Amino acid sequence: MSTLADLVDALGSGRVEMVDLTQPLSEATPIIQLPPPFANSPGWTMREISRYDERGPAWYWNAFEGGEHVGTHFDAPIHWITGQGNDDVSQVPPRRLIGPAVVIDRVAEATADPDYLLEVDDVRAFEKDHGEIAQGSWLLYRTGWDARAQDQGAFLNANDTGPHTPGFSIECARWLGEESPFVGVGVETVGTDAGAAHSFDPPFPCHAFLLGANKYGLTQLANLALLPATGAVLVAAPLKIVGGSGSPVRVFALVERSDG
Repeated sequence: MSTLADLVDALGSGRVEMVDLTQPLSEATPIIQLPPPFANSPGWTMREISRYDERGPAWYWNAFEGGEHVGTHFDAPIHWITGQGNDDVSQVPPRRLIGPAVVIDRVAEATADPDYLLEVDDVRAFEKDHGEIAQGSWLLYRTGWDARAQDQGAFLNANDTGPHTPGFSIECARWLGEESPFVGVGVETVGTDAGAAHSFDPPFPCHAFLLGANKYGLTQLANLALLPATGAVLVAAPLKIVGGSGSPVRVFALVERSDG
């Protein structure tokens, strides 16, 4: 049996499960809020064109509007000034949209401290426990933040000092972009950077270093708790928007089940 035929058989039998890592996209989807004088993204809205009526008797369809970076979405390198000469979302090679998933769980730490930052040593400790990380892998950072995904206030977790959400330290972001085998990172929060990253030097280092290195970001992921630490395969499918800095994206993982 060929490799692809075996995969189809495994999907049919349940030996391989597809886990949806995408949050529902609607007008209730939380969006990032930038302070003045910066322009903010519109949220997601839909307008009915027809629904089995005089506007179109046999069909239902809608028009929609929303920012590229609303809901579960893909950050292309061109999204950030450090990546302005790199790929837009339509230019990302499809082979880089699929790869081994490495899931690092810091739910306890992020629950205790919403400003928790992942460090390079955390990734190295993970690799010591689970084996060498393959080139082209995706780092999926589980913090439990997906439980807040339907509540704008809880999701952004902002006060007078700004938002407070977990992320990556400056050195970890630098390492991820410049030295690590990862092609991208995925998070459960509204953006790949920590809520307090506006005060870092450089600001928003995950954006600056990863996108500057022609790598990628995935945000507002769901169901990372259903994935093993290693062994799953991530697939991301952003829209092929010419000139786009990103796109809403359907993300899923292929997981081999021993009891399938």
